[in-house]
Amino acid sequence: MNHDQYDDNYIRGILNSVKSIAMVGASPVNVRPSYFAFKYLAQRGYDMIPVNPGHVGKALLGKPFVGSLADLGRPVDMIDIFRNSSHIMPVVEEALQLPTPPKVIWMQLGTRDDAAAAKAEAAGIKVVMNRCPKIEYGRLSSEIAWMGVNSRTISAKRAPIPTQGMRLSLNRVSVGGGATSASDRAAKDKSEAT
Repeated sequence: MNHDQYDDNYIRGILNSVKSIAMVGASPVNVRPSYFAFKYLAQRGYDMIPVNPGHVGKALLGKPFVGSLADLGRPVDMIDIFRNSSHIMPVVEEALQLPTPPKVIWMQLGTRDDAAAAKAEAAGIKVVMNRCPKIEYGRLSSEIAWMGVNSRTISAKRAPIPTQGMRLSLNRVSVGGGATSASDRAAKDKSEAT
């Protein structure tokens, strides 16, 4: 597989099929990128498990930390690795030793290990490198346009404002839409106008 560029259908297929994600390197510090990604994915309905030996005994958004993949105690669909590239191979080797290996190994932005990817793929595991599932989810579901990120699409038509329960292209339900009376009025006025 060419890991320099991924087809949208490959990424979409992964994000639509996985239900449980173990995030290796998750942090309870709310300014860390792993915290934001963990929270975002949990809010989109994924069953998230934080994996970090330095935080065992603590919880991240109500989910208790586990020290290693071996401590998961149950199968997971995807392992999202928030470690630098030099730590990827040991995580992949640990994942391959699990009683039920994951379907996907995902390496975060800035991380890549082609040898580890080849090893995982040889065991029948899908691999994504140098990408963030939070960003890819937002991009493929069009939520990223609501966050003020340039989508590189020139259009005079604005993306719809997310409302609670809105169906997205990734076949998951949006959690967008504030609980304030002003935002509720704006969404109602917009729906009545169309």
